[in-house]
Amino acid sequence: MTVDEIHALVLEALAEVAPDVDASASDADLHDVLGLDSMDLLNLTDLVVTRSGVEIPGHDAAGLRTLRLIEDYLAARTA
Repeated sequence: MTVDEIHALVLEALAEVAPDVDASASDADLHDVLGLDSMDLLNLTDLVVTRSGVEIPGHDAAGLRTLRLIEDYLAARTA
C-alpha cells in the first residue's frame, strides 16, 4: 500500500466510526482530544485491520493514539 492509500483507508474508517470528528487533526489524540470512546477506538482498529489486512495486536493497538501513528504502523507493515 502507498502512503496515500493508507491515509485514505484510515480517514474512511474514521469517517464511518466517528463522522463528526475533524480528520485533519492527524496528530491529535483520538481519545483525549477528538473524543473517541473505547468502543469507537476498537471499531476503528477493527475496520483498519479488515481493510488493510494488517493485524494489530492489542498491545500495539493501545499505543496507536493518533491517526498519524496508525498510518505509520500500517506503512511499516505493508512496505
